[in-house]
Amino acid sequence: MALPGRFIYPMLALFLFVYACSTVPYTERKQIMMLSEGEEERVGQSLFLQVKQGSKISPNPEYNALVNEVGRRIAVVAERPDYQWEFVVIEDNTQNAFALPGGKVAFYTGIMPVCADENGVAAVMGHEVAHVLARHGAERMSQQQALSIGKAALFAAIDGGNPATMEALQQAYGIGAQVGVLLPYSRKHESEADKIGLILMAKAGYNPEAAVEFWKRMAKAGGGGGIELLSTHPSDERRIKGLQAALPDAMKHYQTAIARNPSLQRPPVAIR
Repeated sequence: MALPGRFIYPMLALFLFVYACSTVPYTERKQIMMLSEGEEERVGQSLFLQVKQGSKISPNPEYNALVNEVGRRIAVVAERPDYQWEFVVIEDNTQNAFALPGGKVAFYTGIMPVCADENGVAAVMGHEVAHVLARHGAERMSQQQALSIGKAALFAAIDGGNPATMEALQQAYGIGAQVGVLLPYSRKHESEADKIGLILMAKAGYNPEAAVEFWKRMAKAGGGGGIELLSTHPSDERRIKGLQAALPDAMKHYQTAIARNPSLQRPPVAIR
């Protein structure tokens, strides 16, 4: 016998409220989090091992040295020494980079020319490290779990209904969840990582203005576009505007870092 909706939905809301106990650093946004940090890190370690085993690690000494140096500096200001930070460069023409829980970051060689120099690498690295700090991977997994619970509650509430209606509702629920929740949250994660990443690169002594220039180069290289509603990432134009709006705050962190260590204010190492 199905429970009435008036019982199911308060129970679901209470369940999600109990787990909504995590806060994103810097932005203070509340998250629904159903995985512990230990569980999240184990997932990240396992996936990263699979990535390394299934990919060709770049032999380019310049790329590897630069990505590891920038990664190390940004990891320091991220203030998570408990994470086992690891940075690799994968031989692949894809213009992308990604992060996994627990401090695992990978750059594809295809993005290095777009980075242009170490400040560009720092812009990408700050963004990826921000994903790790904000626990976006665990939040996405938690959202999937919450949606599964919500779907079960919905169909329990209408159990015994017309089969055709049930099928239509299942399709609508799937589409609605993907477009209405998961994709917008993914875009929210990307914008949030942009903002946090800008602060991280600035605190590490990299000029945050380089992030705007990097995304302008990505736009020219065809790194964005598409229908934003159906995309996991913001449009290049929206992303650049968001970064420009966040620059004044990030520049304060950069000026503080330079004041503490004037040697950081030097011409960036160019990528050949």
